Amino acid sequence: MKRMRYVLAALVTLCAAQGQLHAQSTATSWKMKEVPIQTRWAKEVSPTNVLPDYPRPQMVRGNWVNLNGLWEYKITDKDAPAPSIYEGQILVPFPLESALSGVQRPLKPTQRLWYKRSITKPDTKGDKRVLLHFGAVDWQATVFVNGKEIGQHSGGYQNFSFDITDALKPGSNELVVSVFDPTDEGSNPHGKQVLHPGNIMYTASSGIWQTVWLETVPTVHINNLRITPDIDKGNLRLEVLTSNGDYTIEAIASNGKKVKGNANTELLLPVPNAHLWSPDDPYLYNLSIRLLHKGKVIDTIGSYFGMRKIEVKKDEKSIDRLFLNNKYTYHLGVLDQGFWPEGLYTAPTDEALKFDIIAIRNMGYNTIRKHIKLEPARWYYHADKTGVLVWQDMVTCANGTPEAQAQFEKENKENIAQLYNYPSIVIWVLFNEGWARYDQKRLTEWMKHTDPSRIVNGHTGENYDRGTQAADKWVSSDLTDVHVYPGPGIPPTIAGKALVLGEWGGVRVPTLRHQWNDTEGWGYVQVAPGAFKPKYDSMVKALKVFETQGLSGSIYTEPFDVETEENGMITYDREVIKVAPEDLRKIHRQLLQQALNYAAAPSAFSARVADTANPDLQYTSLLQQFEKGKKEPEFLRELSLMAARLKDSKNATKVSAAYINELSNPFTLKNLNFINRFTQTTKDPGFNIFLKNQGKVDAILGDNSAINKVKGIIFNSEIREYVTGSEANPDWINIEKAVVPKYGAAGEAIFLRAKTIHHLNHKEWQNFVTAATLLIDKYEKDVSEVDLNNYAWFIFENISDTNSLNKALHWSRMSLDIKMTPSTIDTYANILYKLGQKDKAIEWEQKAIELDPGASGFKQTLEKMKKGEKTWN
Repeated sequence: MKRMRYVLAALVTLCAAQGQLHAQSTATSWKMKEVPIQTRWAKEVSPTNVLPDYPRPQMVRGNWVNLNGLWEYKITDKDAPAPSIYEGQILVPFPLESALSGVQRPLKPTQRLWYKRSITKPDTKGDKRVLLHFGAVDWQATVFVNGKEIGQHSGGYQNFSFDITDALKPGSNELVVSVFDPTDEGSNPHGKQVLHPGNIMYTASSGIWQTVWLETVPTVHINNLRITPDIDKGNLRLEVLTSNGDYTIEAIASNGKKVKGNANTELLLPVPNAHLWSPDDPYLYNLSIRLLHKGKVIDTIGSYFGMRKIEVKKDEKSIDRLFLNNKYTYHLGVLDQGFWPEGLYTAPTDEALKFDIIAIRNMGYNTIRKHIKLEPARWYYHADKTGVLVWQDMVTCANGTPEAQAQFEKENKENIAQLYNYPSIVIWVLFNEGWARYDQKRLTEWMKHTDPSRIVNGHTGENYDRGTQAADKWVSSDLTDVHVYPGPGIPPTIAGKALVLGEWGGVRVPTLRHQWNDTEGWGYVQVAPGAFKPKYDSMVKALKVFETQGLSGSIYTEPFDVETEENGMITYDREVIKVAPEDLRKIHRQLLQQALNYAAAPSAFSARVADTANPDLQYTSLLQQFEKGKKEPEFLRELSLMAARLKDSKNATKVSAAYINELSNPFTLKNLNFINRFTQTTKDPGFNIFLKNQGKVDAILGDNSAINKVKGIIFNSEIREYVTGSEANPDWINIEKAVVPKYGAAGEAIFLRAKTIHHLNHKEWQNFVTAATLLIDKYEKDVSEVDLNNYAWFIFENISDTNSLNKALHWSRMSLDIKMTPSTIDTYANILYKLGQKDKAIEWEQKAIELDPGASGFKQTLEKMKKGEKTWN
């Protein structure tokens, strides 16, 4: 037994060393981009040291080459051909938008991202084959070797591989990867990623975001494993998948037990008196598997497994509970999003990836709900080794279209197959809070049939799905599950289902100097650092009451802050914990006695305990220091924020102006967030920064951020007073003379918009059409898809002349081209109908219904169109 463990450990070490040895190394000017805060591991990343560990711990081979490192990249239009010239270097596998990529740029739905690097053909003597593996690419990838298309894959979270042997030539070869990722504007499951991040949704992660590697294998080799423990029967059901069923499998576990049989058939490996896996004792068996042909060993892999059982059954009081290994076990968990300040979807190092799991356990939790994201294989490996129960979410369906639903189901099938063997995963979560929910009964039952060895949570947070009948909320699910913020709460009892609280908490505790955006933080409720510990303790006491009533599990939001969401137990940079971990373990002992045993070694976990003192109590003395001439930048920044918190607007303006005027480089995310927060008038120093540097500002804060800020200030300062009130009668000629010469195009754009909205509000329809036409013709890029859609709709409802309706149709089409939504499609269909294009209108209205099947108004409109009735008042 000891010898086998040594051999497998040595094999993993060899793989890591060999992969690192062959990683691409080149002199470069690569540099991590700036972020407001970063973790301690970011500084360990370099182009020659990028996630060097073997990426697939359950199928370990020795002959591999790590392709992480510097690649060339270029962003083109979506339909452009492969570029001949690339624009720079990107550090793979960090997402394009991340600081660690060295690029930190968004990928728009109208664009395509290209990667290129050279690879050396491995030794293929003896009819060996070369596999190219991708951990994950978000979202649609096309792979080329030496100009030849090798294959495509759609899905942002699943690993995939191609046999590239026949495309390789001796020596150097060109590898190109093309990526299309519409993020939240396509039919692709994208999780919490959005193009325009805010509360609850976060920065997108486009392109390659997990390890890429080459592996040399025999022609017939082990493709995959399917491992199912059965502790009651004392065996492991093992299926080893190959391309040829005539081969033989020989497997030996670290308990000395063996099994031999045919490939692609289920074999039973004896595991008598099994050492069971649990959070309290995460025991893993090593497993060596050999593929033989006529007695000769063809392929060998190292793997592992855990013996555990999860089910819902009644306790001694006839309450349906969650049972682990035939014992009731409360699932005390957290909602883990898996985001990093410098890497977004990708942890900077393997140690960082492991730290998160250890930190959660160290706080006394035994469960992680992995929220709307799949992690790299090594995350689940660390979960298995550390000992946590995992609730694995599926990645939410994008919308209600048939295309999105088909992609959702395709990816769910791949997700379960990919994650099937990890003992830590005990629950699959299908739908979250009614988001794009459909066919829940069918899909829940499909999931249970696909994997009867686990529990299925068909719908977590059903209380957010308001339109659903009570009987259908948890149809076919093993659990009833509600979300209650801040909570806690308990779901209703339904026979045969265990009760869980799928989300609760969300208490914001802002931590100065450890915030993604210190001008804007969010949580469901907020408490001062000194009040958090007693607040949380009282909430857990209430949770204990619900546990005695039948609650079997609870998921607290959340372990770590994420961007502006500051309701984590630990800050986003993983530096400050808001309640001491030993205190958290004592609090959690009320629900989970074993929590006291979950302390991590100091070498595995370190974080500073938050300062509970209230800095605002020092405001008067700090203000006096400012007035006496203290001007250090961090002092001015924190004093500005303090003045704003205390609603001292006069001094907030004065101190923030002093800070902004002293900035040597205002064009960082941290500084522009601050300038944006404290720029309210044309006299503030930030106004000219936004007015005169729109391109620089937009590159950091997002498209149109600068112009929208400037226009809002101009309107408030120069126009608002003349257009406010029902009796307002603006002198547009004088307003134009006062605004346009002073502010140029920005002034004219907001002047025309104000004029357009004024005529609209006063139902001066022809004047509205004239003003809106001038605005859109001259400043099309500044007009949002929402305004375009609204202007088109008001013409449809109130004007019947053909010229105006054709203008409205054009504006509606422009809105659709920017973003296609059910409401924009409905507008377009209605205008077509009013213009007499009935068949085309019906076709478009049906598209609106496909996107939003629950919208009764669209269905009524469609029926009127079919009957030839008016759809306008």
